[in-house]
Amino acid sequence: MIGSLMMCVSVVVLLVGMLAGIAMGIEQNFTLAPAHAHLNLVGGVLLFMFGLYYRLIPAAGATLLANVQGWLHIAGAILFPAGIATVLLKGPSFEAAPIAGSLLVVAAMALFAVIVFRTSRA
Repeated sequence: MIGSLMMCVSVVVLLVGMLAGIAMGIEQNFTLAPAHAHLNLVGGVLLFMFGLYYRLIPAAGATLLANVQGWLHIAGAILFPAGIATVLLKGPSFEAAPIAGSLLVVAAMALFAVIVFRTSRA
């Protein structure tokens, strides 16, 4: 279940990231390029890869830990690039958002590592 959700969220995030990239290109204003890159990589690519793993190894995706990992990563994958964009546009007084988002993403990745080591032999 969480794997399918992650894959669906990832394609929406990638579409938003691609449209943002096109908008930057049209305007020739690449101020938000770091946010765009993190949105696509952390929000799009990683989420899809996690979803694929959970679909490939159903036992891994059926755990409470996988659900916690998935929701943590979804939250972090949105907060992190949004926070980067806010700092780039509004200044360093908004640094708490990308810091919190990056910590959520790292925590989710650590949980995923635990899940993979527990289930890679399945």
